[in-house]
Amino acid sequence: MPPENKDRNSSRGREPADRIQRFFRRPFFLSATIGIPFCIFKLLLGIVAVRELSAPMLAVIGWGIILWAGTDLLMNLGRALLDILHRESPFEYCTIAQLGQLFGMPAVFLALDTLLAFLIICGMLWSGWITRLTGPESWLWYAATTLNLVSLSLVLLFEEVHRVRT
Repeated sequence: MPPENKDRNSSRGREPADRIQRFFRRPFFLSATIGIPFCIFKLLLGIVAVRELSAPMLAVIGWGIILWAGTDLLMNLGRALLDILHRESPFEYCTIAQLGQLFGMPAVFLALDTLLAFLIICGMLWSGWITRLTGPESWLWYAATTLNLVSLSLVLLFEEVHRVRT
């Protein structure tokens, strides 16, 4: 096969992989599988904190977490909707990343938000507060966890298959 045909065929062979890779990087996918599940974890922490903590100051912190989660949820829904409409978003995925925009490093602050979300998950598990979720809250937790972990696994699987093939 002449080299120009081989190059054309090999680039054609990468097109589906490139489309899949672009999908995994789209704001819709990122919001739906990472951002929104993280908002659910934050929201459930806030709800349990308000319900379980009797000290008024601690309840205020719980309400603050609920407000934080709600704001982040609206930002993620906005990013997903704008992506569906093929429009650029004027805002980040979450309030912490938006704050990072002021310092010119939203990705660093987004990583910090991710760390906080993982710490919330660990805190809910290790404190035993996970057992204090109501039935519907537990289903929300399960759905968020499943969506987040399965999507992460799919991205890693795709990247590994793509790496082996190239």
